[in-house]
Amino acid sequence: MANGSRQAAWEFFGAELKRRREEAGFTQVELGTRVFVSGGYIGQFEQAIRKPQLDVAQRIDEVLQTDGFFERLWRKLIKEQPYTEYFAHAAELERLATEICEFAPAVVPGLLQTREYARSVFLASNPLAPDEYIEELLKGRMDRTRLLKDATRPRYWVILHETVLRIPVGGPSVMAHQLEHIAALARERKALVQVLPFATGAHPEMGKMMWLMEFEDAPPTVYTEAVLSGNLLDEPAVVKRNRTSYDHLRAAALSLEASLALIESAAEDYRRCASTT
Repeated sequence: MANGSRQAAWEFFGAELKRRREEAGFTQVELGTRVFVSGGYIGQFEQAIRKPQLDVAQRIDEVLQTDGFFERLWRKLIKEQPYTEYFAHAAELERLATEICEFAPAVVPGLLQTREYARSVFLASNPLAPDEYIEELLKGRMDRTRLLKDATRPRYWVILHETVLRIPVGGPSVMAHQLEHIAALARERKALVQVLPFATGAHPEMGKMMWLMEFEDAPPTVYTEAVLSGNLLDEPAVVKRNRTSYDHLRAAALSLEASLALIESAAEDYRRCASTT
């Protein structure tokens, strides 16, 4: 399903939600209270600005007595989109964000990945998958990277642990190209990139990725990911705590200039290694 068709389908979801809510005699606030979200969220669902999570769609069915209609529609829309189910909501919100702050402890973030690097990551996770499946994953990943090329791109601040620079994903040539790509984005001011060096030692997010998103007309959200699972959290106290952790990481990381120099030095090392093999 193309992006435009998928958006139209979510707009249908929203229009049906509004129609059935009004038929049941609920305001947005009243329905929100019953399904444990704010009335503002119900409004954003109805306008297809934000997509509900599965448990919310299920509770809407229960409250509006719609016999599983919204759950079935949700499952169809999520199934036909190019991302895994647990990441799908984060990918949708990514397009709406005005600012994204990300911490990557081991792997280059998806928004920064080159095609060759992404292929190596997908093959490592899916060693027996057919080429067609890997290509489908690559298409979704490369579609995401276009976000940083848009004129309306969000302000993107990323902190890479030095581990990201040192793990030779795909081999020296792939890594050289990947790090050169990151350096180019930094030089073109399409991303603010810092490196958290090994010398920092212990830090607030040991081994955990973190992804904070800010929006124009919605509360901030934090996304965290584990093995085959992801969590979108917007409870204010949780977001505040993660924002504080990110600020600590930013303070401990190398400056933008020193980070760029380290990235370019690592790229040169990989390039030199590639030329001798």
